[in-house]
Amino acid sequence: MTHQKPSAEGIASLPPELGPTGRPYREFPEPKRLTAHGPARIIALCNQKGGVGKTTTTINLGATLAEYGRRVLAIDFDPQGALSAGLGVPTHDVPTIYDLLLSRTLDPAEVIQKTGVDNLDVIPANIDLSAAEVHLVTEVAREQILASVLRRVSADYDVILIDCQPSLGLLTVNALTASHGVVIPLECEYFALRGVALLIETIDKVRDRLNPAIQLDGILATMYDARTLHSREVLERVVDAFGEKVLETVITRTVKFPDATVAATPITEFAPEHQASKAYRQLARELVFRGAVA
Repeated sequence: MTHQKPSAEGIASLPPELGPTGRPYREFPEPKRLTAHGPARIIALCNQKGGVGKTTTTINLGATLAEYGRRVLAIDFDPQGALSAGLGVPTHDVPTIYDLLLSRTLDPAEVIQKTGVDNLDVIPANIDLSAAEVHLVTEVAREQILASVLRRVSADYDVILIDCQPSLGLLTVNALTASHGVVIPLECEYFALRGVALLIETIDKVRDRLNPAIQLDGILATMYDARTLHSREVLERVVDAFGEKVLETVITRTVKFPDATVAATPITEFAPEHQASKAYRQLARELVFRGAVA
């Protein structure tokens, strides 16, 4: 039997390759460099379940946006300080986001620290932040204190990313009140899926009562393993439930992430050619394409 090479017309008629979300796979274009900077669009990375990839995504999305010429400020809003540690930033004996929340006179410029990544700065956090909710509960307009802090630095950046703690308490409400958009990192695991509806309900309440401008920029599937039926089924259910709100980019599970964390370096610099680095570049391009980032 002889095999004929398919014609150009035949190739064009083949069905497009589908990505993990069931939609045709596409490469988003690399964004153009900005000619002017600011004011920043503020994005909260939020999920009340821990261990779903919020900090990893904040670090690597921030580093990739910086790579594309955006000025990025990452806010460590978790008392565990994982974002600060992951970027190699000191958190002890230095002013932190906790000090900015409680002080009306402290200049944010005294708290912002440079990282090893050009165009990526960070406001660190440490365990002191765990006491913030107690101190803020009696404050007037306590849900808007972070927003007032970020207004003072917004003009200097293109994007501000807030790494939220795994909770729906006052700190997370502060982050949602300050933000223009929310990205929900969602581990492709059943118990992570259960809490998404509650989080979206919280976002809706914040929109109704505190921040009418906030919108859901997307749900990001993380820790995806195409080899397991469970991962594939969870992602399918998420797409069925939330449709176009599920980002096309999917972050797969890899040991390179903890390796990069130990090195206190974004994976885009630790292993720039690794598939995980390419996925975060794709995520940055998709958010620019969707208009979530300038």
